[in-house]
Amino acid sequence: MSQLLLDIAPVRQPTLDNFVVGRNLELLSALRQAMFDNNSAGSGSERCFYIWGETGSGKSHLLQACVQAAQDMQNNAVYAQGSVPPQIMDMGAAVVAVDDVETLDDVAQIALFDLYNQMRESGGMLLASGKESPLHLKVRDDLRTRLGWGLVYQVHGLSDEEKALALSQHAQAKGFVLSAEVTQYLLRHGRRDLPSLLAALDALDAHSLSLHRAPSVPLLKEVLQQELK
Repeated sequence: MSQLLLDIAPVRQPTLDNFVVGRNLELLSALRQAMFDNNSAGSGSERCFYIWGETGSGKSHLLQACVQAAQDMQNNAVYAQGSVPPQIMDMGAAVVAVDDVETLDDVAQIALFDLYNQMRESGGMLLASGKESPLHLKVRDDLRTRLGWGLVYQVHGLSDEEKALALSQHAQAKGFVLSAEVTQYLLRHGRRDLPSLLAALDALDAHSLSLHRAPSVPLLKEVLQQELK
């Protein structure tokens, strides 16, 4: 069997446009509006967000997408996962995204508390994410309170029907038709989060191209078995 090049496909840059919405239309609309307001002078709308949800629901995608959107508008924007960079207070960032706040240590929690206050005063946009709602978040009480002051949204995971649609659209964008049999097998036997499912689909595409064969369940089985090695 030919070598499976699981990393051959380029990594998709998270954007607000390629986020699969599902039941998160209100959240996506609020983020778009906040990004527009953040780039407009004199806006007084709320621009501190805390979003929460299970692993793989799309929290990181949204935070990275907002940072990318801000940078595309020539704004200084920073994304950090499980940390608050010590120099961030002096960078003058217009948008700051801090992912996985439940993993922050005591020092980082104090830094995020101070950053929250600074961003509200400066009119910048702060986004934070975690696995739990603010009420159940295991962080300092003062930080938990601050995170609950802004806009709080749960990121709802996709249903299997929504994942199937996203997989079909991704395959179409790559130039091949994804059969219902392949889709259902991937949903039953692949990892449950959408990024992993899309990565498996990219690997299937690469593997089928290397063999000059159409994507199929037997080829998908080979891809998934390779991922487990």
